[in-house]
Order: sequence, then structure tokens, then C-alpha cells
Amino acid sequence: MKGKKVLFSHSYFYPLDPKQWENKTPYPPLATILAASCLRQLQYDVSLFDTNLRHDISGLKDILVDNNYDYFVVYDDGFNYLSKMCLTNMRDAAKEMIKLASGLGMKVVVSSSDSTDHYEQYIEAGADAVLLGEGEKSLEEVLAFWNEGKALDESLTGIAFKKGHVAIKNPRRPVIKNLDELPLPAWDLVDVDAYKTIWNQGKYPFALNIATTRGCPFKCNWCAKPIYGQRYNSRTSQHVVDEIDFLVKTYGVNRFWMCDDIFGLKPGWVQEFNKELKSRQLKIQYKIQSRADLLMADDTIDVLAESGLYEVWIGAESGSQKILDAMDKGTTLEQIQKSTKLLQSKGVKVAYFLQFGYLGETKEDIYRTIEMLKNNRPDDIGISVSYPLPETPFYDKVKSELGDKTNWTDSDELAMMFQGTFNTDFYKTLHRYVHKWFRTVQGKKGLLNLLKFKAPDYMQRRSMLALPVNWFQSIRFKQKLKRFENNTVR
Repeated sequence: MKGKKVLFSHSYFYPLDPKQWENKTPYPPLATILAASCLRQLQYDVSLFDTNLRHDISGLKDILVDNNYDYFVVYDDGFNYLSKMCLTNMRDAAKEMIKLASGLGMKVVVSSSDSTDHYEQYIEAGADAVLLGEGEKSLEEVLAFWNEGKALDESLTGIAFKKGHVAIKNPRRPVIKNLDELPLPAWDLVDVDAYKTIWNQGKYPFALNIATTRGCPFKCNWCAKPIYGQRYNSRTSQHVVDEIDFLVKTYGVNRFWMCDDIFGLKPGWVQEFNKELKSRQLKIQYKIQSRADLLMADDTIDVLAESGLYEVWIGAESGSQKILDAMDKGTTLEQIQKSTKLLQSKGVKVAYFLQFGYLGETKEDIYRTIEMLKNNRPDDIGISVSYPLPETPFYDKVKSELGDKTNWTDSDELAMMFQGTFNTDFYKTLHRYVHKWFRTVQGKKGLLNLLKFKAPDYMQRRSMLALPVNWFQSIRFKQKLKRFENNTVR
């Protein structure tokens, strides 16, 4: 709508998550700038208050007042798993922004995983509308209603709103099936140089994030999908490469994080993607998330490696088949091992997501997970404990045990929010032990490579420098674990 001004923001304040801030690898709020681009197509004047680069909301009031915005939209990046975790630091920050904008008399719209699950809280904080699930089309309709001077009502799908003193939840909107109809994200709203500056303070080469799909059709019973749901829609390879081409030429970046839940699931898609990159003479590096079983299909790994894949994060979760089956994971230990070896033989690094503390996990299951790491030798690991999220079968199983605390404050809290086999202190110590032990093994491998006149990779070099410290701490944490093993009290 020509002349109408919209300020977008999101609830993830990167510096408020100490673990992530230490990593120095922030990615721009992709879903936020995509929603802004959709409104720009309709002639709205859009801007971005990027909380990724801020410690608090200072300055927001002056920006809202000085620029005379018509609407304030808190639109979280639904492609970012940190947003899906609904951390209380971020919930509190979102509510603070909502109250500020609402107090200035502005219309406020919210779209996030947490607000989809807890829309009443956000309406109580001052939001006029909460978008439920996929938000672009619902946002367009909400603003169109207001532009025409109409009040929100039950005819608008995909929203919750306040009617009198009651929060009304309307039915969900059908998802967008043709993702190519969406514009490219409004990358010009992002201060890319500021992101580069933060990355340059860290350990990794700068990268940007791209989403090629929405949703995940698999049924892991602990995985929440409040925004994009249990379906799988894909952009065409041409549409994706259009965006890559733009980012390469505009920002000089050739390294990307494909932030899909599952990359390249559609048959033939990765082959088309590889051909499209070649036809435009684009040479990139990228990393993905995938499943061990999918990677074993046909020539998938060969084509991925040829197109520039340098790292895969696999949801390995556990070294116990019993636990994988209890999670409804749908993968086997054999698939995890085979895909790991095949990827590494093609020069692709493999990282595992690991999850401890699932219902029924025993000490023996934990040891099996450590044994899997010894046997498979992944290049990196990320560890969490089981985290109950609303609208999942896992949450339903443990909700009777949940108290007032149902979310972590930040992504490194690792608190057990239900009665697991062991208590929070045990799992925090286990997290530290496995990391220190894993880095010790990496450091030793790097030294062996040196003795063989073979250059260690980046992670091995880092682990070599910290080898004495990691070795000592792994012993200390292992001893501490033994003291916790018989403690089943929170």
C-alpha cells in the first residue's frame, strides 16, 4: 500500500544468547526480510530493526516516533532453529517491543513459533494480531483490513486477535505450495557489512543463509513444526540459484548455510541444482541438514559434493537403536555409519546432532552413543538434551511433569524440564564431558596427521592447540559423571 510505512523486527537478540554470541556466526533474519519483501511488492515502505545486532531495544522508541510508522511487525525467522526453541530471553524481549509500540498507539502484528503456540500471551502484551503458522499471506490480509478501516474478524484465516476481552483463534490458512511465487528476500534491509564484521571476530569464513524448502514430512515425535508444518514444498532450483547469483554478485559471498529442515528431499532436485550452478558458472560452498537414510539414495552424495557441499549436519541423535525407535526417527545406526563414511570419502565433513535424556534412556544407551562417535568419527558434534515443545507427541508424554518452567532462558541452559533418568546436573556434565573427550580425540588425530606429513583440518588444528586442557577436563568431567550416575533426582 503506497505511503504506508511498516517497521519489521524479530525477537532473537543474538547477544542475549551467550553460547551463540561466542560463536560469532549470526545469520540475518531470513523469514523476516522475506515477509518485508512481500509487502514491498504491494508498495509498502518497509524497514528493519535488526535485533540480531543489538543487546536490547534501546533506540526503538526514537525510531518508531521519528519515522511515523503505521505498523510494527515482530516477524521471527522461522528458518532458524534457535527461534523455534522459544527461549524466554527472546519471549521477554518480544513482549517488551510489543508493549512499547502498542503504547505509542501503533498497530502491532506478531509472527513466531512461540506466539503461534501461546498467542494469548502476545495479545495480552499488546499485539493486535498474531499470525498462526506461515505468515506472509495472513500479514498482507491483516494490513489490508486495517487500511480499509475494518476491524479484524473471524473471516481472516491464519490469525488470532482480540475481540472485546477474548482472544479469538481463527482456523489456519492453507500453505503456499508454489514457493517461486514469493519474491527474493529484501536483502538490502540487512547491514551485511555489520554481519561480516562480527564473523571476522570469530573462527569461520563468512556465510549467508538461504532456504530452498518449507516444512518436513518426517514424524520424529519430539520435533515441533509450528510455522511450516509437516509437509514439504520446494522452490525450483532456478529460483534458488537466482538468489545465489544475486548474493554472490552483490555481496561477494560464496559460502552458504542452506537452512532447510531437510535439504534436497524432492527427487531429482539436487541434480537440477548442480546443473543450474554449472550453467551459470557459479562455484560455491554450502552446508546442509539432512537424514542419514536420504543421503544413501542413488547418486545424491556424488552430486552434492560436486555442487559444492562441504558439510552435512545429520540428526544422528543417539547411538542406541532403541532410543531412535522410541523417537520415531525412522533411521538406523547402519545408515548413520554408512552415510558418514561415504560423505567423508567424497571430502564432505559430517557433523552429528546428538540428543541425551530422552524417555527411557539408560546409562548403557549413553555409552552406545559415545561408542558410535568412536566408531564413526564424525568431524563435529552438537549436543542437546530432550526439550519438550508444544504440539508434539513427546510434549504430550511429559506435560504432566512440567512445572512453571517450560522453556530455556538461552540455548546453553540444558535444563531438564521433565523427570529423566538422571538430573540436570548429570546431563550438563555429560554435555561437557562428551565435548571435551571429542575435542581430545580430534587433537590426537591432528597430531597423527602431522606425523604422517598430512595437514590437519581446521577443527583438528584448534583441538591440537587445546589438547592438554581438553584432555584434563575430559578426565575431570568423567569422574564427576560417575558421582551423578545413581542420582535420579532433579
